Amino acid sequence: MTFSALRTRRAQALGAALALTLAAATPALCQTPPAPAAADAKEAPKQDPSTVLAKVDGVEITAGDVAVASEDLEQSMSSMTEPQRRDYALNYLIDLKLAARAAEKEKLGDTDEFKKRLAYLKDRALMEELLQREAKAAVTDERLHKLYDETAKNLKPEEEVHARHILVKTEDEAKKVEERLSKGEDFAKIANEVSIDPGSAKQGGDLGFFARGQMVPAFEEAAFKLEPGKVSAPVKTQFGYHVIKVDEKRTRPIPAFEQVRPQIENYVVRTAQQDLVLKLRNDANVERTDAGKPLAPSEPVPGAQQQNAAPK
Repeated sequence: MTFSALRTRRAQALGAALALTLAAATPALCQTPPAPAAADAKEAPKQDPSTVLAKVDGVEITAGDVAVASEDLEQSMSSMTEPQRRDYALNYLIDLKLAARAAEKEKLGDTDEFKKRLAYLKDRALMEELLQREAKAAVTDERLHKLYDETAKNLKPEEEVHARHILVKTEDEAKKVEERLSKGEDFAKIANEVSIDPGSAKQGGDLGFFARGQMVPAFEEAAFKLEPGKVSAPVKTQFGYHVIKVDEKRTRPIPAFEQVRPQIENYVVRTAQQDLVLKLRNDANVERTDAGKPLAPSEPVPGAQQQNAAPK
């Protein structure tokens, strides 16, 4: 792993605080927001949901049917333009109608297994409708601004450093870098020539702005002690030896509401949905039989060890 790869991408100050301060572990009840359409996508004209787009042996497929299918196919169509998405969903529905009719002729819908699956899909669709309605009701400007104000008043502006570094393997190499710098050579030029950090070398060693807690401790301590324009003595870390130059220091203000609105909305939605599900559980009489009781803490969940294994 390179030094630059070790850095975590810093979220907006308030966004990060919301994630830590507000967002406890909430169940993944709402679906991941769809990926944005391609940049060159052209928006297709809006159609009345009752508009018939195709017929399969007389059975109509409407624009409303395509809209429903498009929600289900969102991941498959994320990189398509709007006309491509409509055609893809329409072709899918045509094939779906043909296959469903063939399955009905074979009486595949009459089996107990199919009936159970159909009941499950119906329950899931109803749950999704309920949660979506709850999400829409929860996201109000008043609620979002209140949450922002309550969180922001407890946050403090962060000190940030804009620094460059030249990373080499040995102390002798670092001293040679120091010597070249003392003779007036350009820091960015030397970084481009000798730094072994591929993530920053071609940018003249530029690491951009970072706050405390984003760098390895020895590097961070040296960087925050330096005054703008000053260069450090060689700093040793597990990556090698760094020569650091600080370009600028600043106090980053708390971001404006609109900058973090998406994070606030996401938290409000997930909290509202979680509260709804917990209320439904509390109001119901849920009993687990002996066969359905949770596994004992000492008994591993099948597959959990493999899923949780850290990559080597």
